[in-house]
Amino acid sequence: MLRKLTYLFFASAIVCTNAALAAEVEPVQQHNSNAVWFENWTGLSNATMIIAAPNGKVTLIEAATGTPVFQLSGRDVVDGVYRYELSAATEETVEIANPIDNGRGDNAKNTMLKPFHMNGHFTVARGVIITPELIKEEDG
Repeated sequence: MLRKLTYLFFASAIVCTNAALAAEVEPVQQHNSNAVWFENWTGLSNATMIIAAPNGKVTLIEAATGTPVFQLSGRDVVDGVYRYELSAATEETVEIANPIDNGRGDNAKNTMLKPFHMNGHFTVARGVIITPELIKEEDG
């Protein structure tokens, strides 16, 4: 009997651990020659993506649902490393730490959607988004 209880305990612990790991949001940056977006976006909403170009120009992209998509504009493309900060709301709720931020009247809540943040970068060379490790210099 003790052996069956031990087995049941470990089996339930594994199931709970796998469920917790599956709940983690892990967007994956993707790109083509002129756009950057994210896959594995399930569970995120109200996204904001701030992109800083090598010349200092800052672009803000917001998406209430779905992944934000940054597209290079044909004339103003600057070669170099573009940095981004991505923030969104997950489906998980957490308790509001500061009660002053809980809304007013009927809208007052003691929980909010858990925030998600991610930073990254991508490289533009010769006017297109590239994967740096794929660049090969030719002998000339």
